[in-house]
Amino acid sequence: MLKIDKLSASIAGNTVLRGITAEFRAGELLAVVGRNGAGKTTLLRAIMGLLPVSSGSVSMEGTEITRVAGHRRTALGIGYAPEDRVMFPTLTVEENLRLPCEVLQLPAAEVDRRLARVLEVVPQLKEMLGRSGAALSGGQGKMAALGRALMVGTKLVLLDEPFQGLAPVLAVQYAESLRRLHQIAPELCIVVTESNRSLLRDLPDATLTLERGELVVAPEPAGTH
Repeated sequence: MLKIDKLSASIAGNTVLRGITAEFRAGELLAVVGRNGAGKTTLLRAIMGLLPVSSGSVSMEGTEITRVAGHRRTALGIGYAPEDRVMFPTLTVEENLRLPCEVLQLPAAEVDRRLARVLEVVPQLKEMLGRSGAALSGGQGKMAALGRALMVGTKLVLLDEPFQGLAPVLAVQYAESLRRLHQIAPELCIVVTESNRSLLRDLPDATLTLERGELVVAPEPAGTH
């Protein structure tokens, strides 16, 4: 589905990603783990076109998108939930969810259909729909950001550090939503970054490990021998 080939990127003159090559496949729930500063957020931002790349390429279903503007990548079916959530405080939660689809000028019936699916995946959002984006707790904001990413992420969803800072109850609910999503949309590729591997529990089908901007072979879990 999405292929990354020898991707490098720098921020303020400092190289953050160093020749990343990876493939995200349809139907896969993939974890990208690594310490803070390893390059996880930069990788997702590079995929979304939110920062320029130094070299290498990103292709979606065989089409090169490295030079495609970031706002146009959403139209390819890619949803993104940044670590800091970024809810518009003057809009309700429902308006925040619908906004990306309205920017893409999708028909109203399609937007309604997508919202219904999001509420099936994340039922906790139902009672939040009428609230202001400013009235959400940090954990509720992460649930809303997941829902917003799903409104446009029909093929690929990128979730940056979604479990960081979540209360245990919300972390369980978030994991349940991802499992439910995997069942409802088995063709969807879900990519989750995380600094603390243990927070992911048994969610991922596969794990990539980033260290200092490079992919390394993940160690086998203890007890596999």
